[in-house]
Amino acid sequence: MEDMWGKIGETAGRVYHLLEEGEKSLSNIERSLRKEGYNTNIVKMAIGWLAREDKIFVLKDGNKWIIKLK
Repeated sequence: MEDMWGKIGETAGRVYHLLEEGEKSLSNIERSLRKEGYNTNIVKMAIGWLAREDKIFVLKDGNKWIIKLK
C-alpha cells in the first residue's frame, strides 16, 4: 500500500503550482492533472488539504467549483 499522505501532499503541491497561473475550475484542475497521471480522487483530497491549510478559496459558481489562491 502506498503512502497516501505523501501522495496527497505531493498532489497538493502540484495543484498549488497550477493555481499560481490563476484561478481554475475543479474540472479543469482534474483534467490537467489526470493528463499527468494524477488520480482525480487524490486531486480532490489535495484541494481539501489546501483548503484546510487556508491556502485557497473554493467558490461555487452555478454548476462549477472555482478554486483560487488566497
